[in-house]
Amino acid sequence: MNFELARFNMIEQQLRPGKVLNPGVLEVLHVVKREEFVPPALRRLAFADTEVPLGGTEGARMCAPIVEALALQALAMEKHENVLEIGTGSGYMAALLGAHADHVWSLEIDPQLAETAASNLRRAGVTNVVVETGNGLSGLAAHAPYDAIMVSGAVAKVPQLLLDQLKPGGRLFAFEGAAPAMQAVLYRRNADGFSRVAVFETVVAPLRDAEPAQAFVF
Repeated sequence: MNFELARFNMIEQQLRPGKVLNPGVLEVLHVVKREEFVPPALRRLAFADTEVPLGGTEGARMCAPIVEALALQALAMEKHENVLEIGTGSGYMAALLGAHADHVWSLEIDPQLAETAASNLRRAGVTNVVVETGNGLSGLAAHAPYDAIMVSGAVAKVPQLLLDQLKPGGRLFAFEGAAPAMQAVLYRRNADGFSRVAVFETVVAPLRDAEPAQAFVF
């Protein structure tokens, strides 16, 4: 398989038409090799417009490329920021964040996935990402506050504990709700509290141990 051609086609045929237009985001998607973070048996799916199963104990999945790219674009990373990611998965989003950030701490609840992600990152030459095993819904207070937080799986609602670990002016991106009506949202810490903006609608796998969204009862 010609991975470079597949990567070019993904960017030109999926991402640009899907309104991923930030030059920095598009550049990092060229540089970070997505196929290196996909299970070897599924590398033919690395650039397909679909989720990719990662295995693990809870059926973890990589998001579709357009969802990852829109999330990265919404977070609007700047150089030399300190970032926390919740839900490492394969390590791909951590690598994308690391290409912009000074340092990334990424929390993965599944020890098997955490080990695989750390191996993927080492093999890809990423040196500014640390993968830790733990339930990321409590955040990582030891290194707070953060310039940005990426929640790479769905939650019913972002815990206040995570929001409180943002610096003033910091941003948090997350997927809130339950299928089939999830919203990708961006929180920002302001002088008088937190603002929340809905960015786009999608459906992604929930974080393990995340509290399910309340269903509407008639």
